[in-house]
Amino acid sequence: MDFFQPDFLKIETTLKRHFASHISFVNQVSSHILFAGGKRLRPLLTVCAARLCGYEDDDVYDLSAVPEYLHAASLLHDDVVDAGEMRRGKTPAYKIWGNNAAVLVGDFLYARAIELATRFEDIRIARSISKTVALMSEGEIIQLLHAKVPSFDEDTYLDVIYRKTAALISTSCRIGALMAKGSLDEIEAVSNYGLYLGQAFQMVDDVLDFTADSNEFGKLTGTDLAEGKLTLPIVVALDKAPRKKRDKLMSLLCQGFTSSSDFLWVKELLMETGGIHYTIKKARTLVESACESLDIFSDSIIKTNMKIIALYVLERKK
Repeated sequence: MDFFQPDFLKIETTLKRHFASHISFVNQVSSHILFAGGKRLRPLLTVCAARLCGYEDDDVYDLSAVPEYLHAASLLHDDVVDAGEMRRGKTPAYKIWGNNAAVLVGDFLYARAIELATRFEDIRIARSISKTVALMSEGEIIQLLHAKVPSFDEDTYLDVIYRKTAALISTSCRIGALMAKGSLDEIEAVSNYGLYLGQAFQMVDDVLDFTADSNEFGKLTGTDLAEGKLTLPIVVALDKAPRKKRDKLMSLLCQGFTSSSDFLWVKELLMETGGIHYTIKKARTLVESACESLDIFSDSIIKTNMKIIALYVLERKK
């Protein structure tokens, strides 16, 4: 990622410039989530998509702040809904300042993102952002409705991750191409790249919830299981496991709490039924599709490095 270090520095500067409120408390809570060591994948993809479409002006960094503010807002809200114990290696905001503060500051960041998106006088950018906010909310609601109710299939899972994760990563790319005045084919190509990449990103996240080191991952492993979330490895296990083991897994999901021994049992079941292998294989196929989406562009350093980003998403450990 050394190639992108100058971009990361400019992204960081821009995030600090635009997020501020005249209410110091809002700044305190916003900073807690915004500057806790996120990967900055979404703003980077906005910059990359614009550059790939031939846009060189630095005001693209202002636009890149939009998806990162949306992402930070969604994390504040998600932690309240899910009662998360750790976020980016830190105590989540709601545990420090309370649910009300976390929700309201999340609202502020959503509003800041939408306001910033309207500054570029391109209705397509504003429309893309507002549509994505609605999709993200719907994804969280669908997941909430299915929590602790093991009636989840792969199609529903794909619908949830499209709305919760992939839509924002796709939009991060799309708005960069829109700012660059890319052709319809170029806009569609980078949007698809982001869509495939976003789906793969979430699938890798699902696997890491069972296999990662908590300190490196930045949040506790096993949280999806404890919250009764039916991720893809679990969906596969429910389909492939013998009836007795499937019944036990469904019981654990419905309880919403697991001991360390239960967690290890589920992890072994996921290996036994191929749930983890299946998820990694599917993520790898999606990354390949993401890279193929860029084939309409001429070869360049930025195109090569966007393909490397896709490989990073597949191999990441946090």
